[in-house]
Amino acid sequence: MTLRATVAELVREFRASGRIVIVGASLAGLRAAETLREEGFTGSLTIIGDEPYEPYDRPPLSKQVLKGWVPADHTKLPRMREVDADWRLGVAATGLDRATKRVRLADGEQVPYDRLLIATGTRARQWPNPTEAALQGVHTIRSRDDAEQLQKALAEPPSRVVVIGAGFIGSEVASVCRELGIPVTVVERGSAPLVGALGGVIGEIAAQIQRDHGVDLRCGLGVSSLEGDSGGHVRRAHLSDGTTVDADVVVASLGSIRNVEWLEGSGLAAGFWGVGCDAGGRAFDINGVVTDSIYVAGDVARAPHVLYEYQFLAMEHWDNAVLGAEVAAHNMVNLEPHYRPHLLLPGFWSGQFGVNIKSVGVPPFGDEIVFTQGSVEERRFAAAYGHRGRIVAAVTFDHGKWLEYYGKLIEQSGPFPPPPPGWDQPPDMKPMPAEFPDPRVPTAVPDVVLTGHAPSERTAEFRPRRH
Repeated sequence: MTLRATVAELVREFRASGRIVIVGASLAGLRAAETLREEGFTGSLTIIGDEPYEPYDRPPLSKQVLKGWVPADHTKLPRMREVDADWRLGVAATGLDRATKRVRLADGEQVPYDRLLIATGTRARQWPNPTEAALQGVHTIRSRDDAEQLQKALAEPPSRVVVIGAGFIGSEVASVCRELGIPVTVVERGSAPLVGALGGVIGEIAAQIQRDHGVDLRCGLGVSSLEGDSGGHVRRAHLSDGTTVDADVVVASLGSIRNVEWLEGSGLAAGFWGVGCDAGGRAFDINGVVTDSIYVAGDVARAPHVLYEYQFLAMEHWDNAVLGAEVAAHNMVNLEPHYRPHLLLPGFWSGQFGVNIKSVGVPPFGDEIVFTQGSVEERRFAAAYGHRGRIVAAVTFDHGKWLEYYGKLIEQSGPFPPPPPGWDQPPDMKPMPAEFPDPRVPTAVPDVVLTGHAPSERTAEFRPRRH
């Protein structure tokens, strides 16, 4: 038998009787499982999740669920095909032994694998003071349970809501409050809402939209502490300028934390920004060596992107979870030259204050911005971001029909400023600084981040060459 035939037989044998474990009963985990079965994998498939629920859709949680339109338990993701998996729900992964190829669980069990997919995603960053975070009326929103509890609190309704952090989730929560007629104060450490994701120029527009809808927006401030009453219910927020805001619901929207703690000691390149991997989803170890049996997908993955100078990107986007999982699953049951790259052009959307905001590319990679279509005054426009003379991203407010055009320009490394399509060109098309803040500002970290690799994570010892 030739070497090629031997390798092909090994692949067939693995597809028939191999053991694959997916840690993360998430959107990425489910789509990966479906793709594995679609690719002909008929071996053992185990899906581990720390929540007791089967995979559900997260975008509706901060929108339709909070408004009361959809119950939180009606967000279960549809199955594209039967996955025939052993579901281990309600038990978290607590460790990984790469030498014996076993995942350790919180209940003491160890699950063996031949190949492993890490899709553990992120969790909401909690209010840093545990005593204050435990006050009744203090919420975060990331999980199904979070959304259900916050929806009940908003339905009472509260006298005032304080939202800490004006990123996309915080802004969407504030928008829901105004739709429900609830007074809301938004406290943002940065100069404006959405400033970390879209820059200061767009942030100022978002700020005006919020104020036009009756939001009490306080920028350039933090919340020093939360105060509760004798019954343990939050009643007041103390701000960094010495003022106070009375409220009986507080939503801490302080960004997310990637779920990588369980990988400590595993030797993988896992840290604050997630788990490093190549464009095919194969995980790196702490010295940058690609592993053969461990893959990463979804919010927890960070991989180099060819369009962004091969810098590592971590993307908390729905499409990234789906397409990244499909690529990783395909590569888990194939060998070269049949590997596929995950080269998704990032994109997101957000509905808030009656405006549909869409973006494509990586806005924080740009240092300039130009309005190319529509009218800022009417809150209906398209704008492009540039870096070193090429377009790297675009954002639209109620002007999403042209987003595909900008996406193609980005994929082709088109020029900046880009040639605008359509007829509704604004009178001033002069590029200006995009005004992105220092990403180290706590509430200014965007949902697409350029990560790199911290030298402190490296364990290789470099020795001088002896002559």
